[in-house]
Amino acid sequence: MSGIAALREHDQIIVFHDVTWEDYEHVLAIRGDKSAPRIAYLEGELKIMSPSRDHERIKSFIRCLLETWCIDLDIELTPFGSWTLQGKKQDCAVEADECYIFGTEPRGLPHLAVEVEWSRSGIDELRIYQRLGVEEVWIWSKGVIEVYTLADGTFARSERSRILPDLDLALVASMLGHDTLTQAVRAFRKALEAERRA
Repeated sequence: MSGIAALREHDQIIVFHDVTWEDYEHVLAIRGDKSAPRIAYLEGELKIMSPSRDHERIKSFIRCLLETWCIDLDIELTPFGSWTLQGKKQDCAVEADECYIFGTEPRGLPHLAVEVEWSRSGIDELRIYQRLGVEEVWIWSKGVIEVYTLADGTFARSERSRILPDLDLALVASMLGHDTLTQAVRAFRKALEAERRA
């Protein structure tokens, strides 16, 4: 295994100040339908981020492990990648690394957003998700997946996911240092099988 600590690439981030909502929409239109760079907006601050290779690798591993777990347990989920979530009235917008709707009912917001915090930025994206009403956010930072759940309009740190309470996120995080996704999924399934037998 080549640990996460060996990864060195940083995201490229620019934050602009005193940006109007119209300016934000103009930047979004210029970027078009591409998934990068990712754009976030909060109260006049605009963040443009080009994620590093390592950032993308971590979020892709988390995505695949989460989806593997749900598929193996027959949990209905639909991935929406970096869906642009906007709230003009709330004066904010964000694009997750990954986001999901669980079940089969259509919704205007994901149940879950997943973020990789590889490089610090000047915008509090958790505050954006809170304003928009996303129920749960996972943030990978320094090898740990932190869980934030929304209650009474405010995020609180939680030990486990409220949406997927049986998923061991510490186990998921421990799989991210494998050299390949195939190795990570194989080791993940092996660990889950050992847990079931215990």
